[in-house]
Amino acid sequence: MLALVSATPAQAAPPQQACTMVYAGNIEAYAMTCSEPGEPMIGGFATWRNVPVTFDKVDTPNTTVTAANYLRLTPNTEGSPFAHNIEIGLYAEKTGKTTHTYGPKWTELGKNGGKTKAITAGVDPAKPDGRNHTYMLVRKATGDQWDVLYDFNTVGSTTDQLKVVPGATNRIDTGLELIGHQYIDVPQIANRMQFMDGNKTWRQVATKNTAKVVTLPACSASKKPPNCLNAKLTDNTSFAQWTVSKPRKAAAAAAGTTNTFSLMQPPAMHAPVLYNGVDQTSLQQCLTDEPDRCLNTVPGLAECVQTIRQCNAATPPSELTGQRRLINEEDVIAQAAVAFHVDPRDVTVTTAAARSAVADDQQVWHVTSAQATPGLRPSGRTYVGFEATYSVFGGQLLEACWGDMCRD
Repeated sequence: MLALVSATPAQAAPPQQACTMVYAGNIEAYAMTCSEPGEPMIGGFATWRNVPVTFDKVDTPNTTVTAANYLRLTPNTEGSPFAHNIEIGLYAEKTGKTTHTYGPKWTELGKNGGKTKAITAGVDPAKPDGRNHTYMLVRKATGDQWDVLYDFNTVGSTTDQLKVVPGATNRIDTGLELIGHQYIDVPQIANRMQFMDGNKTWRQVATKNTAKVVTLPACSASKKPPNCLNAKLTDNTSFAQWTVSKPRKAAAAAAGTTNTFSLMQPPAMHAPVLYNGVDQTSLQQCLTDEPDRCLNTVPGLAECVQTIRQCNAATPPSELTGQRRLINEEDVIAQAAVAFHVDPRDVTVTTAAARSAVADDQQVWHVTSAQATPGLRPSGRTYVGFEATYSVFGGQLLEACWGDMCRD
């Protein structure tokens, strides 16, 4: 079984400069940590609860208002802090005055493009019911690519990541980023994070190897919402928890002025006692109570994650969360144009049935363009063309690619 220990990794310079370079100028507001373990890293793991996110009911025609809380792993930063990376997290987006979406997805940024996919399988991934969920990236046993796991089940794999090399040439980040922060209320999110070293041991990053970047002032009597953030690193010698929240003006939260996701109790589990060698009763209890300890405490889980990749039996399909308003062709063109920073006049849209891996038997809008785009994760570069699939109901982005990733 993989052990969870608090050993201190080899000393590395605090990644403050790299952290500032990566996030400065790309996103309007953020509260991120950037960590360089100082040694080869073959896995990343994070957990937090599905909290309710609230939006103001206002028109924002030129912005997709977004709250994103995620784990990002960069396997090799030797050439650039903007190198190929993998991101998995929870995203709430306001796509119109009264429409919004909520749910997890993962993204890969490669050499000449990127791709993103919504995660729809699992126990209520798209419901802000306060349930804990886990986000994991594990390098494959052979080659340089990574498996993406959500609640300990594989939901995808990368295709264009760089080789892990010795030394402090990698980075693992977690935190909250916002676009249109003045329209968003995000309650407290407790991010817990670990990395897997070359000996297949899960560890916490040393505090001295972690940098913090927060773009808005801390909320106080003189610095008030919506233009402030709360962020705190709980630590001693190692990274334990990064707690973040973004309050909004009290007046904006009055009844009838917002879209609110209700907080619900975690659902009852009905899973077999043993599934792929994992004690499911222990796993479901651990996911509810203390998911950052599951790899160390749930019988069979660590071995399963390293071999079978499907370890959680309680994963029925889940409906996407969002208003059931029908999104028309004009709406989806405008939404895609804003998201990909392109001229809507050169965007083509058709209807189709969703691919089974995304959402069975669901009608979708398929959007394409040959224009230059920075993609969905701007880094100062542009790519040729994009494709995106959106739900006809609610307009949730189901999957997308840009640049060469569309030709893989």
